[in-house]
Amino acid sequence: MIAVIAKREFANLFLSPLAWVILAVVQIILSWIFLAQIDNFLLLRPQLMQLENQPGVTDIVIAPVFSLAAIILLMVMPLITMRSLAEEKKTGSIQLLLSAPISLTELVLGKFGGLLLFVLTLATMLMLMPLSLLLGTDLDLGKLAGIWLAMILLLGAFAAIGLYLSSLTENPTIAAVGSFGALLMLWIIQWGSDNPVIRYLSMLDHHRRMLEGVFDTSDLAYFLLVMLLFLVLAIRQLDRERLPR
Repeated sequence: MIAVIAKREFANLFLSPLAWVILAVVQIILSWIFLAQIDNFLLLRPQLMQLENQPGVTDIVIAPVFSLAAIILLMVMPLITMRSLAEEKKTGSIQLLLSAPISLTELVLGKFGGLLLFVLTLATMLMLMPLSLLLGTDLDLGKLAGIWLAMILLLGAFAAIGLYLSSLTENPTIAAVGSFGALLMLWIIQWGSDNPVIRYLSMLDHHRRMLEGVFDTSDLAYFLLVMLLFLVLAIRQLDRERLPR
């Protein structure tokens, strides 16, 4: 049942032009940034060749592009998640889902699964740009795979938070604004603070380390815990709204 709901959610995303427009706009913006980074790399190459441990294309071109991609997608993902449950409430179809012979866990995981399919599609499309460089240069494929995984984990956390915020209201616009505010807070929460607990809550710090090729179990656990926490919160929120049987 989870797979069925996930496929339905993924298909519904593309029934409106929003998902198509988002994919196109994000791809165009990041392609421009990607080409600009290549130009910068070519300008810096003579100086880089004089360094003993010179950074490669993966460090100079690809990592910065995906770092900027994270900021852009922080603004975009709330537009994707805002309708997940809020639209169901607005149209009244949520009552049918809550009274259907499926568990709330299956419903939320199915919705989240559909969003993850979109995340995988988006991350894979973005990865085609750096992979095109294999035609003319060598890449650190291990670090490249790490960057791709870091993007999926980050967007998965974005999706879980957006899904929960969408469960709180029947207005998609409010859900989008609330999601953006929550994501932005988690992104900048460490600014001006040396408190280790606050810094651990920062998505920016965890994502930055993964882009640098530093894989720590604490970073992986952070993103998985964020996804788990907000999915559980979404299930509990729907449980309060389930129709009496």
